[in-house]
Amino acid sequence: MADDLLKYDRMVEGALLGVVQEALKLAASEGLPGEHHFFLTFRTQAPGVELEDSLQAQYPEEMTIILQHQFWDLFVDDDRFGVTLSFNNRPHNLVVPFAALTSFVDPSVKFGLQFNVAVEKTAPAPVPATVPQKAAPETSREATETSRSEEHTSELQSH
Repeated sequence: MADDLLKYDRMVEGALLGVVQEALKLAASEGLPGEHHFFLTFRTQAPGVELEDSLQAQYPEEMTIILQHQFWDLFVDDDRFGVTLSFNNRPHNLVVPFAALTSFVDPSVKFGLQFNVAVEKTAPAPVPATVPQKAAPETSREATETSRSEEHTSELQSH
């Protein structure tokens, strides 16, 4: 098989990110119509992500945000979006490059997209031979947010 020198996978991913960008632009300018709402999952360590330290500590790898009733100051640029959301009754500003997105779901119409995000590989910390390696447990809130997003994505894929 010949090498894909045109990089069709990148073209498709760029086009699909354009769908997310357009949906967010409409939400920013006109609000969300009807029952539409968005679940956006992104890598919190991706370059360009701006997240307060408290949220970064709570979501060290991935975070799902929901844009539905209470969000403010939504802006959309060519390569990123930003929004103010309330966490524990405190406003937090987030800026997310589109390149950091791993999924976009609008469960009101059973629409969802998943993206391949390049993650820089780092060598794991050395572990003594006598200690078995275990995966770090997720916090219950991370697990809930991730599973909620996965449920919607699974539901969308099954239809």
